[in-house]
Amino acid sequence: MLTPGAFRLLHDDEDDEYRGWRRPGPLPPRGVAVGEGESLDYLCGWFRIFQYERGHRYSTDDVLTAWYATQWAPRVARAADLGSGIGSVALICAWRLPGATFCTVEAQAMSARLARKSIRYNGVESRFTVYEGDLRSSILEDEKPFDLVTGSPPYWPASAATGAAHPQAVPARIEMRGSVFDYAATASRILATGGMFVFVFPYIQRERAEEALASNGLVLLRRRDVIFKEGEPPMISLFAAMRASDLPPRRQPWIEPPLIIRTTTGSVHPEYAAIRISFGFPPGDVAAPPS
Repeated sequence: MLTPGAFRLLHDDEDDEYRGWRRPGPLPPRGVAVGEGESLDYLCGWFRIFQYERGHRYSTDDVLTAWYATQWAPRVARAADLGSGIGSVALICAWRLPGATFCTVEAQAMSARLARKSIRYNGVESRFTVYEGDLRSSILEDEKPFDLVTGSPPYWPASAATGAAHPQAVPARIEMRGSVFDYAATASRILATGGMFVFVFPYIQRERAEEALASNGLVLLRRRDVIFKEGEPPMISLFAAMRASDLPPRRQPWIEPPLIIRTTTGSVHPEYAAIRISFGFPPGDVAAPPS
């Protein structure tokens, strides 16, 4: 069975040119070496990201979180990414929002180190502040409020899932340092007036995610469920919320039609193909991943 994050967008063997097409966006300064046990992979346009070969690696979940965030919050001066891991969501948002500055919060030193390498490689150091610490703390309280807050909370409580093979991947999947409730609480504290909180969570736990929003004074504006293969049930959901105090009372959420990643034949769905192009990936189709 496919799990959230099963489809990865790691096409290191892709040509940078497809029928005359060239990757959009700025060329990074690069100049950062790949360390032992690391890989350097395309993220969006010419941006690349450092990852552990056997650790937590960025996935479709991260790409879609950044896409949803920048789709519904296109005018952002300041953004924060909670539990930012290796920096994938924040870096994609930075590529899509060239005028924005970012603060990221990550508790794992090994992940924060990789994020800093990627930030240097892509030449966006002046736009990023990387905080190493617990998102549940007051670590961001001295910062000005944020127009956009993103997050990829761990999906499973410690009692509901087994540990991952690499220690870096455990907190990324399992609630070791807070849950979706903590992400929502922090987002509610640091959002600017009219700011938006965008995150991803399992479809089967969507009621829990919505409870986390409501219990922290946030209102769901819209939700989009994601189907990884046509004909199968949704696996993850994308959420966009605002503070209740910034909206008229009794605001009702808009539940969008599901987004399909792969068709029944295994090819990339036309809408997802268009989303990939919007992130600077070649317009050609890609082979279906192994099941």
